[in-house]
Amino acid sequence: MSINRLVITAVVIENRPVRDVAVQYGVSKSWIYLLLDRYRRDGDAVFEPRSRRPQTAPTAIPAETVDLIVELRAKLTATGLDAGPDTIIWHLTHHHGVTVSRATVARYLAKAGLVVPEPKKRPKSSYIRFQAQMPNETWQADFTHYRLTRPDGRPGADSEILTWLDDHSRYALSVTAHVRVTGPIVLTEFRRTVAQHGIPASTLTDNGMVFTTRLSQGKRGAGTRNGFEHELRRLGIVQKNSQPNHPTTCGKVERFQQTMKKWLTAQEQQPTSIAELQALIDAFVDEYNHRRPPRSLAHRATPATVYQSRPKATPGDRENDTHDRVRRDRVDTSGKITLRYQGRLHSIGIGRTHARTRVIVLVQDRDIRIIDAATGELLREFVLNPSKRYQPIPRTSTSD
Repeated sequence: MSINRLVITAVVIENRPVRDVAVQYGVSKSWIYLLLDRYRRDGDAVFEPRSRRPQTAPTAIPAETVDLIVELRAKLTATGLDAGPDTIIWHLTHHHGVTVSRATVARYLAKAGLVVPEPKKRPKSSYIRFQAQMPNETWQADFTHYRLTRPDGRPGADSEILTWLDDHSRYALSVTAHVRVTGPIVLTEFRRTVAQHGIPASTLTDNGMVFTTRLSQGKRGAGTRNGFEHELRRLGIVQKNSQPNHPTTCGKVERFQQTMKKWLTAQEQQPTSIAELQALIDAFVDEYNHRRPPRSLAHRATPATVYQSRPKATPGDRENDTHDRVRRDRVDTSGKITLRYQGRLHSIGIGRTHARTRVIVLVQDRDIRIIDAATGELLREFVLNPSKRYQPIPRTSTSD
């Protein structure tokens, strides 16, 4: 028997004093008087346990808003775009004039069975994150593969997509499709991006040969700077490369590429040519920059808003940052040696009198000194002319 029934029976049926009943059952007199009021109003219903459910639901939202959340989730997912709570909130706010919290959107997505639990997924709070403080402080770059489709629907040729991304704002500066990304293409696209967006203070890439030759020992061009590296040096830009076997260093541009490829794959009409692929990429970049706010950005701003509204970083002074290297070579039978500069192989005249002589080549940017390895004699000293493949011996020289 419930305590409500016992108290009502004692007071109403047995006519016992409220004070005595309160002492017997360990309740307050005020509680008994409230119970009596409810009994007179609701009758025997007072004997049934009352629901603990709140009479109001301050976090509840209209059914139309719930339907809109589910509809946006389905629409964004179908087009290959991010469909998380932050993106849905942005669309609700900017396109529908509806304001809800992230927790509310997440709760209704879970109720609708649209969230897949990932209990083993590493929490984002466990990652050590780096973010540049200003736009153009660091540009990340990388390239990825995407397979074209033949007109009959079969898999076609492979293509490569080169991306330049601003680290601070996540703004996609340049995304271009190519048959194959090469060193000259990296340099050309970098110059084009600089002309459009200004000179960055630094770049961050992996150690691919199109970006750096610093790890190319024993390979063609070992110890030299490629054309992209020389351009960075010329513009005073600090070059940063990820630590080998640590791909997360360039995580922002790699995450961008994953999102882009997911969107490309979701398109009903798959590209059959580089031109068609570029058209799709341009459409995605417009969506990404202007209508897709990354949740890592404050106030759910879009990359374009963050990049365009803040002051830009500029390169520092690298006047004393020279490229020094030492290499050993042997003069060939025609009296020449070769030297690679900015990815281009140059032939250097020494003189036939020194044919087969082993030499040490001291390089400081374009200042070259060639020394007889056995005697230490200075055979030639000059400034390399990058526009000429052959560096002839000056006519005033009597070496030949």
